[in-house]
Amino acid sequence: MPQLLKVNDVAWLYAESYRTPMQVGMLATFTVPDDADGSYLTEVVERWRSVRTFAPPFNYAFRGPLPHWRTLADDEIDLEHHFHHSALPAPGGQRALGVLVSRLHSQRMDRRYPLWEVHVIEGVAPRKWSLYIKMHHSQVDGVGGLRMAKRIMSVDPESQGMLPPWAVGTRGVDQSGVPQGPRAAPTVTAEEVPRRWQGLRSVGGSLARTYAETLAGSTTWLRAVPYHAPKAAFNGRITASRRFATQHWEIDRLRAVATAAGVSINDVFLAATGGGLRRYLTDLGRLPLGSLTASVPVSVRAEGVDTVGNALTFLWAKLGTDIGDPVARLEAVTESTRLGKERLPTASSTVMDAYTVLLMLPVLGQAVTGVGGVGPPAFNVVVSNVPGFTEQRYLEGSSLDEYYPLSLLFHGQGLNITAISNAGWFCVGYTGARDAVPHLQRIAVGSGQALEELEAAYGTAGGAPKAASAVTAVTARRAV
Repeated sequence: MPQLLKVNDVAWLYAESYRTPMQVGMLATFTVPDDADGSYLTEVVERWRSVRTFAPPFNYAFRGPLPHWRTLADDEIDLEHHFHHSALPAPGGQRALGVLVSRLHSQRMDRRYPLWEVHVIEGVAPRKWSLYIKMHHSQVDGVGGLRMAKRIMSVDPESQGMLPPWAVGTRGVDQSGVPQGPRAAPTVTAEEVPRRWQGLRSVGGSLARTYAETLAGSTTWLRAVPYHAPKAAFNGRITASRRFATQHWEIDRLRAVATAAGVSINDVFLAATGGGLRRYLTDLGRLPLGSLTASVPVSVRAEGVDTVGNALTFLWAKLGTDIGDPVARLEAVTESTRLGKERLPTASSTVMDAYTVLLMLPVLGQAVTGVGGVGPPAFNVVVSNVPGFTEQRYLEGSSLDEYYPLSLLFHGQGLNITAISNAGWFCVGYTGARDAVPHLQRIAVGSGQALEELEAAYGTAGGAPKAASAVTAVTARRAV
């Protein structure tokens, strides 16, 4: 039976053009098992090639004119079109890997086929290999992709002979090795009806205030609202070519600063990002006078629900790029995110889907019509933080070393910064439009320098933090 798409999922399909491919991806690098020989990766690839069963969404093909997913039979899917084995030229290295992945992520996928690719890449370093997966954003968001990755990879280092990603998906065999509790079927009780009505009122009030502030501006200095951000260097028209850069920090470094400042780890990440962007734009001689605004995705996906598509909404927050002092910047970011969370309604995931469509309607309208990048931007940059793996993961016995997300770009939004946690590490992927964001790696390096400034200011670089500042800690909703 055809599966109709939600409105916000359809928008990503119709916003796609040859300059703005609407796919997201992940890049994972592994170390092979100690007892693996030179034929290890070849054997893995050949074993995966022999698996010709496909789980959702890997067996979904987009069809119209009424937008829906058609479920293909296994023998209707050409695996050779989707699965590729590549090798980096000697001597390999992270730069060569980044160049290849940047090129792969620039290429729009053919809608005559299911919208996914899997690439096994060898040669990055001795005894290491990488896995790059890309899928259309209409099928997966950050949290959905992470949940799928958890099913694909195991916590058991002895697990080998594993199924490839396309045979696992959202509904195939769960290979994680993590016990799964029973899932209760959703029910609607009599008590739920007034809660849903209250949710609708909350959504209506939030939208009314947001649209009013979009038209008239906010009377609160640190409240970020749509279309009141200064235009930055990467908020113009873009081309299809992408750049990809990475940065990774120990989570304990961010946690120590967060503890010392009395804020959340996500606030520290946003402040470090703001510091990195300030350095980058200053070096270009194009730092706006006002603070850049970030759109911060927030997951509304219910626990245990692994549906295809998106389940998220957004808040706006200022990044403090107009503030030179790292402590003052963190305090400003923390207050701005607090105000952004305050504006989020409380409602069921179904109602929140409608809220997100109405909230993002002007942005999605610009993306669909292709007129973004001409007038003032709704926001300057998307900054996401996806809670990831808390334990060490393995694939075919290879240990996961690094895990980076890649995201999509569109006219007016030439930069996306997404982080994910991985067994004690905080891995950040920077996706940029090649012409709009020259020297993308400088943003990654500058963000690391901004984190070091925060560590120095709060005395956490050596381990023991100073006493907490007066900034009030705020319990954050999950940001993705």
